[in-house]
Amino acid sequence: MSAETRAPRLGLTAGDPAGIGPEVVLKALASPERPAGPVVVYGAMAVLADRARRFGLALPQDLDARLVDVPLDGPVELGRTSAAAGRAAARSVLRGVADARAGHVQGLVTAPLNKESLHAAGHPWPGHTEMLAEAAGTPDVAMMFVGGGLRVALVTIHRPLRTVPDAVTGGELRRVARLVHRELPRFGVARPRIALCGLNPHAGEHGILGREEQEVLTPAVEALRREGIDLSGPLPADSLFVRARRGEFDAVIAGYHDQGLIPVKLAAFGHAVNVTLGLPFVRTSVDHGTGFDIVEKGIADPTSMVEAMKVAADLVRVG
Repeated sequence: MSAETRAPRLGLTAGDPAGIGPEVVLKALASPERPAGPVVVYGAMAVLADRARRFGLALPQDLDARLVDVPLDGPVELGRTSAAAGRAAARSVLRGVADARAGHVQGLVTAPLNKESLHAAGHPWPGHTEMLAEAAGTPDVAMMFVGGGLRVALVTIHRPLRTVPDAVTGGELRRVARLVHRELPRFGVARPRIALCGLNPHAGEHGILGREEQEVLTPAVEALRREGIDLSGPLPADSLFVRARRGEFDAVIAGYHDQGLIPVKLAAFGHAVNVTLGLPFVRTSVDHGTGFDIVEKGIADPTSMVEAMKVAADLVRVG
C-alpha cells in the first residue's frame, strides 16, 4: 500500500470566523488522535493567529499543516453574526471544494457555518450541504449522520417544519434511499438493511393519524424493494432508532431534520459526524454549530472534528 493510500491529504475549512470553528480546527490538528497525513487548512490567517494567541494553541504551519489564507474583507466580532463572517466562511468552503475537485485534497472536512451570516452576505444556501452540492455541480446529494451506533440519512434538510409533508415526496425518498444503498458498502456494510421512519406519529396508524404513509411512503418503499433495495417501513420513528441501535438495521432514513438528528445527537453529541453522500469527493463535518456562547472561553471540544477527520480518511482509503 502506498504512503498516499495510507495517509490521505485532507482539507479542513475553518468555518465561521466569529465562532468556534477556528479553535476546534487548531485543537484537532494538535490532537494525537487525528489521522496521520498531510492537511491543508482553509481560513483567515489573522483569525487563526488570534485564536492561537488567546488560547495558547499552535498554528497550522507548526502542526505539519499548510494554510491557504482566505483573508477577511471586513471586521468580524466574536460571537456575532455579520456579512463579513458569512463571506469569509463561504470563500473558505468554496476554495476547499475547488481543491477537492482538482484533486489537490482527497477529502474535505468542514467546521460549522452560521446560516444567518451566510444570508447576511447574500448567499442563498441554507447550509453546507446545499452549498457543496451547487459548487460541485452535483444536485443528487444527501446528508447522513454517523455516531452512537446509528447511521441516519435525511429526505429533507433545512426547511420549515410546516413545509415538510409536501417536500417528502416519493421521488425524493427514492433518490435518498438509492444513495444510502449505494454508499453504505463504503462503511463496511456489504448488504445494507435500511429502515424508513414514518412521517406521522405511529407511522400514521393506518391512516388515522395522517395519510402520507399510505399515499406516499409505502408506494415508494414497494418500488425500491422491487429494485432489490432492502428497505423496511415506514415504521414508527419513536421506536425505530432503538431497533437500529440494537443492530436490526444498518441505516435509518428520516423524513426531516429534527426527526433524524435528535436521536443521533442524544446518542453521540460531540462524537458524531456528518457525511455528505453523492459528492464527487469525500466530505465530512462536525455535529455541532458555531458555539457563539463559548467562543471566547477556549473550551470548545475538538472531538467531533477529529472524528470527522477519521471518517474522511477512512472513506478516502475505501475509494
